[in-house]
Amino acid sequence: MQVILGILYHSIGGFASGSFYMPYNWVKKWRWEIYWITGGIFSWLIVPYLAVRLTIPGYQEILSVSTGSVLRTTYIMGLLWGVGGLTYGLAIRYLGMSLGNSVLLGITSVVGSLGLPIIRNIPGVNQYIPEGISFTDLLGSTGGLLVLFGVLICVVGIILCGRAGLQKDKDLGGAKDGVNTEFSLSKGLIIAIVSGVLSAFFSFGIDAGKPMAEIANNNWLAMNPGGSGNYIFQNNITFFVILWGGLTTNVLWTGYLILKNRTYGDFTDKSTPLTRNYLFCILAGTMWFMQFFFYGMGETKIGNGASSWILHMSTIILTSNLWGFYRREWKGVSKKTYFTILMGIFAILLAVIVVGAAKWLYPELNALG
Repeated sequence: MQVILGILYHSIGGFASGSFYMPYNWVKKWRWEIYWITGGIFSWLIVPYLAVRLTIPGYQEILSVSTGSVLRTTYIMGLLWGVGGLTYGLAIRYLGMSLGNSVLLGITSVVGSLGLPIIRNIPGVNQYIPEGISFTDLLGSTGGLLVLFGVLICVVGIILCGRAGLQKDKDLGGAKDGVNTEFSLSKGLIIAIVSGVLSAFFSFGIDAGKPMAEIANNNWLAMNPGGSGNYIFQNNITFFVILWGGLTTNVLWTGYLILKNRTYGDFTDKSTPLTRNYLFCILAGTMWFMQFFFYGMGETKIGNGASSWILHMSTIILTSNLWGFYRREWKGVSKKTYFTILMGIFAILLAVIVVGAAKWLYPELNALG
């Protein structure tokens, strides 16, 4: 039952993340840096603050008693993840929601799932990261091997999606219309790789901030003597710190662009639909945070690590591809190209099933992850 609830929560979070960029498409006459930071203020500051205030009693005390090392490492992971978030928008711009999310989040799935386990097997480096599942642990158990098999399937899916992108580039040639007007495979793939790797640092930040989540969980158990298990909202305190890192990165970059391009007038330009634009940015920003709100709930049910991360990423990929098909991003391509992207998506979703099955069949992975 816990696994089923975990999958449900991750699916809701994945839908929110896969859909959050759509409201930005309805913002009119605002430059990218304006609508990105407007929505971002809600994504990284306002909504996370409301979430931690409403769900984490004594959150200020938890922050004050947490060690400097925990706070610093969690914040730094957020800074690096913030760079991934910045480049995400450019990857979607050049590749579209369907191909862009498939490649970018597929890479994030693999790096976020196996990055820390591999580092934990490196002497002299593993002491700087939280304890947990290692690559050796995965290799030494049937459940771990099944998880690795799922990750391998995910990699195959990424390769198929990349191949579909090459075929799309060839099919379209110079005839780019509709939502494909800015399609650029070379630019998009380079940016997607950078964004995909750095976006995985959110998963690392969750591990780094685990001591704060544990304090929140213990406080909840103390306030609810009859309670048991994990407090479903405990991770909100960790997200609060990670997102401060993301906020810092994005404010610095968008602030630079606003000053450079002198676009600050957009905030009050009455020739634009101001109310409409602000509402859509607020909607996008709130939806964006909801992915991690529900990720945190799912993580309390099936644990962080390979299983939760690849499940979350893959549900995002499915949702974003559905939006991509809705927006006709594959218009004008050959049947072979269309079939290739479908096979890539199918492979990534199959990876979800395999990893989920590993968690369900081998409960010991919960302790490792």
